[in-house]
Amino acid sequence: MGQPADLRDLIIRHARGGIRRNIVNGLSLGVVTDGTPPAATMSEPSVTLVAGGSKRTAVGDLEVVYGAGEYLVVSIDLPVTGRVERATPDDPFVVFSLALRPAVIAALLLDTVEVARPPAFTGLAVGTASPDLLDAASRMLRLLDDPADLAALGAAAEREIVWRLLSGPQGGIVRQIGVADGSLAHISRAIRWMRDHLAEQVAIEELARISGMSASTFHRHFRAATSMTPIQWQKALRLREARALLLRGAAGVAEAGYAVGFGSASQFSREYRRAFGQPPGRDAQNFRGDDAPAAPIGEGAWIP
Repeated sequence: MGQPADLRDLIIRHARGGIRRNIVNGLSLGVVTDGTPPAATMSEPSVTLVAGGSKRTAVGDLEVVYGAGEYLVVSIDLPVTGRVERATPDDPFVVFSLALRPAVIAALLLDTVEVARPPAFTGLAVGTASPDLLDAASRMLRLLDDPADLAALGAAAEREIVWRLLSGPQGGIVRQIGVADGSLAHISRAIRWMRDHLAEQVAIEELARISGMSASTFHRHFRAATSMTPIQWQKALRLREARALLLRGAAGVAEAGYAVGFGSASQFSREYRRAFGQPPGRDAQNFRGDDAPAAPIGEGAWIP
């Protein structure tokens, strides 16, 4: 029990040949049979277990690759770019993703004697999944076969997965999610403000005040948590939101740029091309095709 092949078979069965998001309590499953181009998405605190294939994810200047038997843990909202690097119909990319909820982590911290210290960059990290972690994930998926079992035991299965993470090599990163007065929680306040006020200019002093830190301390902790400055983080999010508007056909190029806070169409087009490899109008046209309806955005990039 609990070997990667066992988890792989369970994911393939419950994913039903594709991607199922938020099945229960932040649990998502996916099977991807081909490599994918780079796709931008916004990560959230979560753990992603890979049971087949591999994926490459970049945030800021950091790039990680993770494959079968490994997991990616994310501790904070991050604008990331990811692509499935290795997947075939015979050996697909198979993935289990579970949201990491602060309340669940906080309750378990009372029982944690010692947790590994977080690294200098606390936003995300890759680790090797232990047999106990794989087994806990497999047993959670078996509960999906019986609604009564899931209702009675689902919370316990989630707690065990979180416990295995806390007591593992990346426990220091996971711990930060549940510490209400930790630096990560303070930085998260500023991130929520920037997400809610996307088109407004960033004032470091105001973000520091929201976070309850001095400007210099805030800047240092923000960089440690996200590998970006606040201005870089906001620009990355603005570009992703503008791209979503364009690919849905909900706005023209200039309108999308202004909607997310860019001061000029030329600046928006320049930054967009730098981020996504082609001008915004051409990107939207290539995505939709001349006559094809808009496809779902980020399919295959639903995880970091």
